[in-house]
Amino acid sequence: MLWNTLQEQTVELGWSFYGPVLIFVLLCTLGVPVWAAIGSCAIGMLYFSGVLPMSLMGESLFSGIDAFALTAVPLFILTGDALVRTGLSRKFLDVAEALTCWARGGFGSATVLVCGMFSAISGSDAAGAAAVGRMTINRLVESGYPRPYACALVAAGACTGILIPPSIAYIIIGLVLGISASTLFQAALIPGILILVSILVTNIIVNRKHAYEGGGLMTFGEWSGQLVTAIKSGWYAFLVPGIIFYGIFSGRLTPTEAGATAIIVTIILGFILGTLKLSDFPSMLVSSAKVNGVILPIIAFSLPLAEALAVMGVPQGFVYAVTSLTENYYVLLLMMVGILIAAGCVMETTPNIVILAPILKPLADNIGMNEIQFCIMMITSLGVGFITPPLGLNLFVVSGITGESILKIAARAVPFVFFMLIVVLLIAYVPLVSTVLLPDIYK
Repeated sequence: MLWNTLQEQTVELGWSFYGPVLIFVLLCTLGVPVWAAIGSCAIGMLYFSGVLPMSLMGESLFSGIDAFALTAVPLFILTGDALVRTGLSRKFLDVAEALTCWARGGFGSATVLVCGMFSAISGSDAAGAAAVGRMTINRLVESGYPRPYACALVAAGACTGILIPPSIAYIIIGLVLGISASTLFQAALIPGILILVSILVTNIIVNRKHAYEGGGLMTFGEWSGQLVTAIKSGWYAFLVPGIIFYGIFSGRLTPTEAGATAIIVTIILGFILGTLKLSDFPSMLVSSAKVNGVILPIIAFSLPLAEALAVMGVPQGFVYAVTSLTENYYVLLLMMVGILIAAGCVMETTPNIVILAPILKPLADNIGMNEIQFCIMMITSLGVGFITPPLGLNLFVVSGITGESILKIAARAVPFVFFMLIVVLLIAYVPLVSTVLLPDIYK
């Protein structure tokens, strides 16, 4: 077997490694929750290999999630839920529609923009797909878009949920690799915007080819008047992303403090507008707790698994195995992108980060890749995997809220995957894309 041929491996890998991995794959195939599958794999490796004491499992479960940075995760999740309940997310849509109403395919472009706006607050792609999908898909169909394409458009736009900062994914990978989340947020800004632009361009091209949606012929005065009206009626909604961005990028607030401030401002606005009541809090907190309850157990069980893999020499073995096939820098980068996109197709972001980041990071170091560039490339590649047919997770989300066939949505998602992949390769091969906004030490 491949791993058993490695020269620098400290522990010979046998069924103590392959058995738990096969169990993990089987459990995931059977629909067992990911955290349970990961936990079973970690326990199996620790028990059968004996590389680490079983007591590590209990210690890691609690020490791994005992991190201040992780408190930002439930705060951003709660902020995204509160935005929907207070109606502020619809103000984003009104402004986005006013910005693009002059152009052909205007509402499709507005849908993509509001996905980006929502992503800049919630930090979650699934939340964005569900929230924006419910607001826009029926209107997209009324505007002339086929329903499968409308679903694919929302699924693609929602990929920005983990790509545009602040993002839960960057908080987690920063925790795993020991990198400041604020630094990653700064680095991810331009790549996230490039992904958003690639989705906009794709929609414009497809719309012009098939003439799904026409655009009203508007004078500059009519357009500017409509935009001013939309901004006047919903400017306060932009206080939330404004506080987050200013706080984090100015260095005045940590991501956790920015998340706490954002939820407080959102709640105050909800009370002022009369769209939020005290009776809404129990359901809002329960809804956010359910989402957070999916993420944290995955992190908790993934950490002892990552430690077991490290002690067994899997990351070092992976580096040796891959570099023995080729030492070409460009081919190795392409291989990493392919692995990450494939992983993003079949598994959620959190387990992918916690398991794959420690395995792929040594390979990135070996070829001289900047650690910040590696993180941005990894998260962006996983984001593309979310809409890569036929297993992209966002495709299943929009299929679930609309009842549309997953295969029909997947077919319409192909152009978006192609243009997003161009941006991923740009990030992989041009370090400046992800480091231009950072201090000289990262360039």
